Amino acid sequence: MISWQLTRECDLACLHCCTDSGPGQAMPGELCREEALSLAADIAEFGVPYVMLCGGEPLLSPHFFDVAEKLGESGIQLKVETNGQRFTVESARRLAALPIRSIQVSLDGETDGAYRSLRPGASLSAAQAACRFVREAGMPLEVTFAPTRENLCEASAVIDRALALGAFRFNTGMLMRVGSAAGYWDRLVPNAEQYEEFFSMLEARSLELAGRIELCFKPRSLDEAMALQLRQPPAVLLVRPDGLVHLSASMPFVCADLRTQPLSRAWHAYIAGWERIRNMQHARSVLPSESSRAACGADPRKGDRDVLAEASASVGVLDRETGSEAVVGAVVR
Repeated sequence: MISWQLTRECDLACLHCCTDSGPGQAMPGELCREEALSLAADIAEFGVPYVMLCGGEPLLSPHFFDVAEKLGESGIQLKVETNGQRFTVESARRLAALPIRSIQVSLDGETDGAYRSLRPGASLSAAQAACRFVREAGMPLEVTFAPTRENLCEASAVIDRALALGAFRFNTGMLMRVGSAAGYWDRLVPNAEQYEEFFSMLEARSLELAGRIELCFKPRSLDEAMALQLRQPPAVLLVRPDGLVHLSASMPFVCADLRTQPLSRAWHAYIAGWERIRNMQHARSVLPSESSRAACGADPRKGDRDVLAEASASVGVLDRETGSEAVVGAVVR
């Protein structure tokens, strides 16, 4: 499976964004149309069954539909993650002609106040309309919800809204201290008691709504997710807009460059990179949990990826050589 971040450009500057995306934030050196279509062809030739297209806001990529249609024509199942602000009836019509596994729309509130507190300038009605366009076009809908102090009280209502809009899945979990969220952490992060109430509500509603909508909230935290990844690395290549491949969204390690390397080589580099991470004596000591952050004296203003990079470098995790399939590459912000 491939998760492909087409661009970091976005029409919103969300406080809780985990990718540092926003207006004017396109990454230098993002793949051009020809390069992106070449990669899409390589993905198809390699036999990848499933690709997630995300951003930023993927619909802002000038070659979003070209890439989606190139992948879809090859029979590859697609998931598109969008904030819904620019998702129109025409968007739904074009995507419905492709093998769409799901369209995921972010709904971080049931009221305009809560929604806009996290997504300044955004339209909740536009996001909800996008959900309706997805379902009216016959495509499966997922809704995602990022819990913060600003919107936690509306989580249950958003579940009800997702159900009413025809979503088959509701995705959530603890807020991640990466990207823009790191800079607003003290303002956004719920306390332990709020999180406990949140997850208790999710457990109860999951039982109540079984068979009607799937509530996905495990692993709960980035720390739990990374521990699981160390035990069983996911078979997911995370492709940045510039073609570099990350081992994990929560770690700063790059293992390949799809601008210069074929996908087959990137896959072998990914496997070798994870094997190296798993074998590191200090791997667990640098997981970005609250306890490990405190133990290493981490700057509270820094995101987990930056803290992990510093801690990893201090124990010799990083190897800054390039071009080797067996090397975990340099930290790339």
